[in-house]
Amino acid sequence: MVVIQWFPGHMSKARRQVQENLKHVDLVMELVDARLPLSSRNPMLDKIIGTKPRLVIINKKDLGNELETQKWVHYFEKQGILAVKINAKEQQTVKKLTKAAKEVLADKLERAESRGIQNKAIRTMIIGIPNVGKSTLMNRLAGRKSAITGNKPGVTKGQQWLKTNEALEILDTPGILWPKFEDQTIGLKLALTGAIKDELIPKDEITIFGLDFFSKHFPNELQSRYKLGDAELSMPAVDLIVLLTKKYGFRDDYDRFYDLFIKDVRDGKLGTYTLDIVGELEDEDEIHGDD
Repeated sequence: MVVIQWFPGHMSKARRQVQENLKHVDLVMELVDARLPLSSRNPMLDKIIGTKPRLVIINKKDLGNELETQKWVHYFEKQGILAVKINAKEQQTVKKLTKAAKEVLADKLERAESRGIQNKAIRTMIIGIPNVGKSTLMNRLAGRKSAITGNKPGVTKGQQWLKTNEALEILDTPGILWPKFEDQTIGLKLALTGAIKDELIPKDEITIFGLDFFSKHFPNELQSRYKLGDAELSMPAVDLIVLLTKKYGFRDDYDRFYDLFIKDVRDGKLGTYTLDIVGELEDEDEIHGDD
């Protein structure tokens, strides 16, 4: 198994940016992929943001398995973190996130109202690893509104406040928080969904992982897509690759089948799926990391 290198330089810069900007926001919105609610998180984030209120946004709900996504919503709630599932492309996203943000900050907003401050805009920043849909969400939240600039606290060179159609202001910061790839399974999951560059992990390893995973968790979808009998479905992934490569007329060109399978998974040809299964969590360290 290839050891995937993460990016300590980028990570340090992103960490500094987040920490410097925390004082300017009311809460942090942590964006994750519904197919990877755990693997698309950064395990260092808890230490970085400390006690700052947080909202977990599970994006791409249309791609994740609905039942598994709901389990993750409940999981985060048990951790004391409100989680909301969205598809950033949908119109109602702004209202949904505004409502959730107000719920997280209910006590703070109530105190502000008691001091005569009403309809105070909620300031937030959105943190997420590449490919979780941050740009799409930012565009949805900002709409056609131009960025707010001027003599406001927190507006420094290269930063802008984006105002939504609702009572949200988002600090547009370029910080990217990469996950750690020391757990090779996380790397395989990220690779299968296209969250990291294809050349980082050999396609045969990605395909073997994917076939094993779907055989175990979503066998009906695998069986239906590739017209497999029960005996074929129970074959080791390596043997199944040989079988399907020949079945598709690729002769001994296994790379063609790897490309086909990975594309099928990413295009949803095997249905909706979630690669992180709540029931398989071994302990709390898997969520929070031990950094």
